[in-house]
Amino acid sequence: MSGWSTTRSNFLTRTVVPLLLVVITPPAAMLMWHTMANLDGSVTLLGQEIWQKGFLQEISDVWLSRFFGSAMAWRMIGVFAIAQALMMWLLPGKKYHGTITPKGNQPEYKDNGLLSYIITFIVFLFCSVYLKLFSPGIIYYNMGDLLGALNFGALAFCLFLYFKGRFFPSSSDHSATGNFIFDYYWGTELFPQIAGIHVKQFTNCRFGMTGWALAVVSFAFAQKEIYGTADLGIIVSAVLIFIYLFKFFIWESGYMKSMDIQVDRAGFMICWGCLVWVPAVYTSPVMYMVKHPADMGYAMAALIFVMGFVSIWLNYWADHQRQSVRSTNGDTTIWGAMPVLIHAPYTTEDGSTKTNILLASGFWGVSRHFHYLPEILAAFFWSCAAGMGAFLPYFYVIFLIVLLTHRAFRDDTKCRNKYGESWVQYCQLVPYKIIPWVL
Repeated sequence: MSGWSTTRSNFLTRTVVPLLLVVITPPAAMLMWHTMANLDGSVTLLGQEIWQKGFLQEISDVWLSRFFGSAMAWRMIGVFAIAQALMMWLLPGKKYHGTITPKGNQPEYKDNGLLSYIITFIVFLFCSVYLKLFSPGIIYYNMGDLLGALNFGALAFCLFLYFKGRFFPSSSDHSATGNFIFDYYWGTELFPQIAGIHVKQFTNCRFGMTGWALAVVSFAFAQKEIYGTADLGIIVSAVLIFIYLFKFFIWESGYMKSMDIQVDRAGFMICWGCLVWVPAVYTSPVMYMVKHPADMGYAMAALIFVMGFVSIWLNYWADHQRQSVRSTNGDTTIWGAMPVLIHAPYTTEDGSTKTNILLASGFWGVSRHFHYLPEILAAFFWSCAAGMGAFLPYFYVIFLIVLLTHRAFRDDTKCRNKYGESWVQYCQLVPYKIIPWVL
């Protein structure tokens, strides 16, 4: 019976769930845009449309009608993608290495993400606001076609990555299970490169994160163009997201050592997610605000901004503590005292023994993933600038809570398997995953 239960569990987790996600999320991304842009962010109105037309007809009207995007959308995507790739190549930056993989590989990156981020906005604002080559609200006006093109392009790109990982891998960190559905969803290669560019650094950071910030700034300009002025709510939300992602690029070298990069392969889950789900869902609170000015007063706008900024700062501070300990090999102070450290040995697949530092001081002594709390709070504050007129602007916050909670449990399992008794010792020092005395 136990063997049958294991087989059934594997079939569920490696076939059924991935297939459902691959089938459901692409149209869901389009429905998110349609609801925000055309239905006042109302889930009720969406439900009524689906009831009247039928689900397949609704999908056809919303998605299939722009399945391949538009010529304008492809030009915008092409210019943006080429610009980001060129900046990855050409901009100066210090070389740094990622975490050593189970097979002993250690990818090398160039730390020029922050410079790329700043230049992107300078060029966008100079060309749109100063030179008036195009409207600064251009992303909002073309969002449906952009998502259609990105959906099609990302699905095809993930198929390319599947075959690349099987037949033309960039390193020994590749494999296939023989289950096409799972391999397409999860990916077949850990660190694929194309023309010297790390695919996950491009999709996750330079395209996904930069595109997220660029989109919400464009949305704020679109509201100004539609109504003659930009509401304080949308300004506060767009500025907070811009600052949050500015912080992200300061810390990009740390992100390149996170679970997304160390564990998750370059497949549908990561690459399609960053190319489509991020612009469709992560931007949705500000997308809603374009046609729903909150008429927010200065006091409330200031309160939301301060609370959001403090949340972003706490998230950065927590990440900085860990980075500081790693970069100095523990020869630093945390909150004025020497850090509590565990030197955790682990063995790679080639039999080599390595050691990592586990930090049990500062925020990392409060809980093992304390930095998730201010990240969720920051998302809540830039979402609540939309007011309480609809539920959907808060979908991203709910999604983030589920994502980060699931990630905390996944990380715990990964580290327990990797570090063994050292992780058990660490968990005794820091017993809570995210919220002290709760979780």
